[in-house]
Amino acid sequence: MSERHRSDMEIAREEAEARAAQLAKDAQAADAIQPRAVLWIISILAVSLSLFQLYGAGVRPLGLFYQRSIHLGFVLALIFLLFPMTGARARTPIAWIVDIALLVAGVASAAYIVLNLDAIVARAGRWSTTDITMGIVCIIVLLEASRRAVGNAMTIIAAVMIAYALAGPRGALPWLGEWMPGILSHRGASVERLVGLQYLGQEGIFGLPLGVAATFVFMFVLFGAFLEKTGAGKFFIDIAFALTGRKPGGPAKAAVIASAGMGSISGSAIANVVTTGALTIPLMKRLGYRPEQAGGIEAAASTGGQITPPLMGAGAFLISQYTNVPYVEIVKVSIFPAILYLGTVYLFVHIAAMKSGMSGLPAKDLPQIRQVMRTGWQFLLPLGVLLFLLIQNISPMRVGFWAIISVIAVAALRGIWHLVADGPLTGERIKQSLMRGFLVIWESLELGARNAVSVSVACAVAGIIVGVVGLTGLGLKFSSLMLSLSGGNLVLALLLILIASLIIGLGLPVTASYIVLIVLVGPALEAEFGVPLLIAHLVVFWYSQDSNVTPPIALAAFAGAALANADPMKTSFQAWKYAKGLYLIPCFFVFNPEIIYGGPLPYVLFTGFIAILGLVAFAAVLDGWLFGPLAWIWRLIAIPLIVCLFWPDLTVEIIGTIGLLGILGLNWAQNRHRKAPPEAVA
Repeated sequence: MSERHRSDMEIAREEAEARAAQLAKDAQAADAIQPRAVLWIISILAVSLSLFQLYGAGVRPLGLFYQRSIHLGFVLALIFLLFPMTGARARTPIAWIVDIALLVAGVASAAYIVLNLDAIVARAGRWSTTDITMGIVCIIVLLEASRRAVGNAMTIIAAVMIAYALAGPRGALPWLGEWMPGILSHRGASVERLVGLQYLGQEGIFGLPLGVAATFVFMFVLFGAFLEKTGAGKFFIDIAFALTGRKPGGPAKAAVIASAGMGSISGSAIANVVTTGALTIPLMKRLGYRPEQAGGIEAAASTGGQITPPLMGAGAFLISQYTNVPYVEIVKVSIFPAILYLGTVYLFVHIAAMKSGMSGLPAKDLPQIRQVMRTGWQFLLPLGVLLFLLIQNISPMRVGFWAIISVIAVAALRGIWHLVADGPLTGERIKQSLMRGFLVIWESLELGARNAVSVSVACAVAGIIVGVVGLTGLGLKFSSLMLSLSGGNLVLALLLILIASLIIGLGLPVTASYIVLIVLVGPALEAEFGVPLLIAHLVVFWYSQDSNVTPPIALAAFAGAALANADPMKTSFQAWKYAKGLYLIPCFFVFNPEIIYGGPLPYVLFTGFIAILGLVAFAAVLDGWLFGPLAWIWRLIAIPLIVCLFWPDLTVEIIGTIGLLGILGLNWAQNRHRKAPPEAVA
């Protein structure tokens, strides 16, 4: 078939398959530096980790330190095998010695806790020399693992925090305390006290962040890996194209919906970009979106996956643990805000398509919703099982276990159906089918462990930072500083938090950024500014996402730029524009808490309505277009009216609502005869 007669959808799919093949080749090239025996060891360790997690989740729950230390031991072993000291080059003999030594040290430091837990508890603070020595080994190994798997920034921050804890007149580094400004000074900690806290207590390495990563997060990451390997990703993408592909700017709208679907199982913005963007970005470019625009739209949409229940990039579990609010409640209150964010991105995409006169893709080139549902409806069953069990208030860890079992059961039934329907049953066909099923399960177990490694080590290092903050009182000092700089003004305080989240996000993953930021600013938001605890955590969590889309370092946007062959900085500015909901919606939480906590039904409905109205008006003001061009004078008038919707006063909100409805209604009346780009039909 000639290039001219092939559909855009077919061409885009071929490009996506070619890119996937190239990524597979790149992965194989990365693995090529590893001896085959090492690759087998990595695979066996990864599968063993996943099986251990399944055992702890569904068969026999383990104690806190047993679960976390065994998990960390597996993770450290995998990191020193997956990330050689030599980087992308084959290991030298010296590198082998160093990596094996670090691997053994990491496993030994984790095993020491498991084998000596009763004795350690009995000593209760009277640590032995061996305890402290193994703790020092664990901290050093963990920092090196973080450098390899997460990056230099987080390792440097953790090292600085350790030095800060030791600085002070009573600390191991008294001379360093002399350089501390007054507000940051503290008495200092000895090496024994710091190591005891970090390694042998519940507030450091084996604290809450690692606990969440080693239980809830891992199970849901593994659940996502099973869905991915069984074909759920393609199902969500096809559903999105079937629903929106014919509409103006269809591929961009499909990117928003597909990213929401993928985000519900992956919880990673970058994973969403490379999964859905491989198909949607080429189609957006063919339709008329500029390369940086296409990459930015995909990055902004994929960031929505980080805030879309049920996984929320591990955030839902951490928020639940920090606030003692049941996980299912976190999921419930996060649904409407996630819809608001994704709806805002969708609206920006729609406006861009209308302004440029774009059409959609021909109907003949798109998957049919009936056909997609007929062939892939079974992928909805595990999600249904997951949601049903969550509603029953079952532990999220146990919910993840049964959700994974449901995926395996559905895949097995699907395999049996095809086996029976595709021809006569023979021993050879049955054998091949069983082997395919075994390989899918093995690859899913391995992929889940590989995907969780970076999150787990980041959470372990975040535990070091959290421990130092608690030990030195840095959180209260930071809160006092924020209160002083803001002058007690909540709007300025939110702006300072936003700036801090951007700075911290330059070097930390989103989950680690949230953990660090909440222990620093959370006390001030709640105690000094009266922001309810749950809303304070949601605000910080949402603001922590901005490192995905905000220049100068926007990781999801850079991934989109690579797929679009666009300039990374231009792409990140486009992503920043489309992701403005990240900044506005959390403000709405603060000034209109009814949207989270509920209240009288009429007022809750009104609050939801003005939230939608404010975001629609903001998009129209920013782009100068809604139903048609919006004159600059009306855009200027609309700005204070949008501010009115955020004002915690019913009268002011009503004034803003009436004013904005008038402006948007006038824009509709002036452009109601304007012809919209037609939906593609052929």
